[in-house]
Amino acid sequence: MSDMHSDVSHILFDKEAIAARMAELGAQISSDYADEPPLLVGVLKGAIMVMADLAREITLPVEMDWMAVSSYGSGTKSSGVVRILKDLGEDITDRHVLIVEDIIDSGLTLSWLRENLLTRGAKSVEICTLLRKPEAAKVEIDVRYVGFDIDPEFVIGYGLDYAERYRNLPYIGVLKESVYS
Repeated sequence: MSDMHSDVSHILFDKEAIAARMAELGAQISSDYADEPPLLVGVLKGAIMVMADLAREITLPVEMDWMAVSSYGSGTKSSGVVRILKDLGEDITDRHVLIVEDIIDSGLTLSWLRENLLTRGAKSVEICTLLRKPEAAKVEIDVRYVGFDIDPEFVIGYGLDYAERYRNLPYIGVLKESVYS
């Protein structure tokens, strides 16, 4: 098995930069929701690292739940047609919900998910993402908390994968094109 680090062309954000940004986001969320803590809803599998670190930076008593969704499409392209693989265990009626994501590319799946949660009676549904690719957006989606905006490159690490590998890298790096082409 190859060394995972050798498949990375360069590091975009090291673990210190990610930790600093998570602390800033956690402080902002703690302030914004001081009167009524949100239910954090992580989107599996990519958001696991983000959710864990973000939750530890929020100074409010938050609850966590998880969803897994899949968008139909060909290979690396999303069609925006979504199916729920794992649904919430919590009732979100009259609750503030904060969707926690690892990365937003086209925004199609997340736009669908946000609308789906609103139809279930949530008081509000906001989004927090570690990474956003503005140039890849196919739909306008309001994202309240963004860790970093990045160029449309194939990134891995800190929960982000390629073929279920590299999620455990402690940083976010760009995968060498030779690995996936």
